[in-house]
Amino acid sequence: MLDPKLYSLLQVYECGSFMAASRKLSITQPAVSHHIKALEEELGVTIFDRRGGKVILTREGEEVIQCARKMLGLYRNLQQDLRDRKQRLSHLTIGVTHTAESNPIAEALAHYCAQNDHVMIKMVTGTIKNLYNKLKSYEIDLAIVEGRIADPAIRYLLMDTDYLVLAVSVSHPFAKRGMVTLDELKKERMILRLPNSGTRNLFTAHLESNNLSLSEFNVILELDNIATIKDLIRRDLGVSILPKSVCLDELKKKKIAVLPVENLSMVREINIAYQSDFTQMDMLHDIVSCYRETLRHYQ
Repeated sequence: MLDPKLYSLLQVYECGSFMAASRKLSITQPAVSHHIKALEEELGVTIFDRRGGKVILTREGEEVIQCARKMLGLYRNLQQDLRDRKQRLSHLTIGVTHTAESNPIAEALAHYCAQNDHVMIKMVTGTIKNLYNKLKSYEIDLAIVEGRIADPAIRYLLMDTDYLVLAVSVSHPFAKRGMVTLDELKKERMILRLPNSGTRNLFTAHLESNNLSLSEFNVILELDNIATIKDLIRRDLGVSILPKSVCLDELKKKKIAVLPVENLSMVREINIAYQSDFTQMDMLHDIVSCYRETLRHYQ
């Protein structure tokens, strides 16, 4: 069992107060304070700055929190592995971005589980930054992400190569076109992902490479839910820049049309990211194979 002081530490960090942490842990506030003080004495650092009635994490405290989260993640993985061994099961927690959640990845994972009845997958969503933090602290086993980061502790397996397209309703004048120019796009009502999304950032970067700014375009709505964006496009309330992979079902059913934008080659990788100590490589390759087989159903 992990040191109870670590549970107190993480709860104070997550709740933002000693009182809230004590309620969450069902122990007294003095007990929580004692745990934090004891940790600080053991490590020789100040974890929380308590001035002004606020609990603020110090720079050293950030390192302690990262380490504590990793220890908790490893401990929970150990517990799960031991339970799995008894039951001859394999549990995987896979993190995906909101974009990946909307493409055939979820369907492929469901197919994989159906073909391997000893495997159970928990899928969680988050931003790329959030998923990498969870991966490094062993809170998730794998992350399905767009692109890569330079980190020697993280390795990648390529799943697919995707690219961004202009998505329009089937009744839009562009629907039967082979391409649209940037000048033509400037005149359209655009519905875009939020500024912190990978899709939005990739589009903006390619505009800048053409000496253009997003402010030159008529962006009428920004939101994070891709299903909602596609619904608005279908009703011809605007156009959007989306990964082609999230539009496959609508394309097959002829509910949405997609086309490239002239001078914007917005290509990106979809990868499975994993820690260097992840050992079930056969499972990863099987998941990729299942994903590619799922894609064939949309062709």
